[in-house]
Amino acid sequence: MSLAYDGERADAQVLDQLETILRHVADELAGWRARAVKAEAELKESGGRGGGSAAKPDAETRNRVADLEQENKTLRQRVEAARVRVHDLLSRLTFLEEQARDAGGNGGVRSTGGGAAAGGSAPGASGGGPQ
Repeated sequence: MSLAYDGERADAQVLDQLETILRHVADELAGWRARAVKAEAELKESGGRGGGSAAKPDAETRNRVADLEQENKTLRQRVEAARVRVHDLLSRLTFLEEQARDAGGNGGVRSTGGGAAAGGSAPGASGGGPQ
C-alpha cells in the first residue's frame, strides 16, 4: 500500500510541476499575442497615415538599399579574391614546409646518394633556399 501511495504522491508532484510550467507558458504566450496584436495595429496605423509623405522616404530607402547591395557585392568580391590569395599562399607555404622537412630529414646531409652530379649541386641550391 505504501508503494502505491508513494507513486501517487510522485505523480501528483510531477503534475504540479507540469501545471506550473504550463501556466508559465500560457502567460508567455499571452504576452507574445498581445505584442503581436499591438505591432499589427501600429503597422496598420502607420500604413494608413503615411500615404502621401511615404513616397519620398521610400525612394530614399530604396536608394540606400541599392547602395548597400552594391557595396555588399563589392565586398563579397573582395573577400573571394582574398580567399583565393590566402589559398595560394597556404599552398606555397605547405610546399616550402615540405621542402624544409625533406632537407632537414637527412640529418643535415644534403646529398642523399642519388648520384654524384646531383649530390654535388644540391648543397649550393638547397643551402641558400630556406634561409
